[in-house]
Amino acid sequence: MAAAAATAATKGNGGGGGRTGAGEASGPRKKKGPGPLATAYLVIYNVVMTAGWLVIAVGLVRAYLAKGSYHSLYYSIEKPLKFFQTGALLEILHCAIGIVPSSVVLTSFQVMSRVFLIWAVTHSVKEVQSEDSVLLFVIAWTITEIIRYSFYTFSLLNHLPYLIKWARYTLFIVLYPMGVSGELLTIYAALPFVRQAGLYSISLPNKYNFSFDYYAFLILIMISYIPIFPQLYFHMIHQRRKVLSHPEEHKKFE
Repeated sequence: MAAAAATAATKGNGGGGGRTGAGEASGPRKKKGPGPLATAYLVIYNVVMTAGWLVIAVGLVRAYLAKGSYHSLYYSIEKPLKFFQTGALLEILHCAIGIVPSSVVLTSFQVMSRVFLIWAVTHSVKEVQSEDSVLLFVIAWTITEIIRYSFYTFSLLNHLPYLIKWARYTLFIVLYPMGVSGELLTIYAALPFVRQAGLYSISLPNKYNFSFDYYAFLILIMISYIPIFPQLYFHMIHQRRKVLSHPEEHKKFE
């Protein structure tokens, strides 16, 4: 899940939906882009996903204005959040069939980690849905995805405004820690309820002679953030310097 939060500043070479690496400033070698049909499909996909996350953003703002409070705003955007975040599973297919030049394994990990948090934690442990930590990662994801899918759309159309490129490689400085904090706090808030209910756990004896402790599994996920977060964060800082340090590159997008 920490890797998923890194998508604010990861690869966007116009493929749409790839999440690994950081390819804009990778050098003079340029990979052949997708064909006309694939490009048209990817443009539509990224426009739809941009619109979907905009719907989530508008829903959050409208709910806040109506309630006058930021507490429990998750319920106002629960359905579109689940739909469009789950829709990101198509990005794995894009990589698998080769229309997006990204790693299938890493893209799968990044997409599935978010889907896991939405369905296996937030959806499954209803007690955490009113936690402020959920709103924290939802806001971070929403801003990140609006920028990311807009970035892909304009890249595919060969007309990338510098403002979007700058936002993609800058706002992660705040959004990444914000999203990771929200994710960790949400998982932590779910732990006592998972333990009490024995959620998704399998105990012995059983005919398969297999046991699984979902509570311990969630703790392991939280621990995994410790080595992953600093590596990804400083990698993105490095990519930001590389991508935004060439003023001459900006002219062809403006």
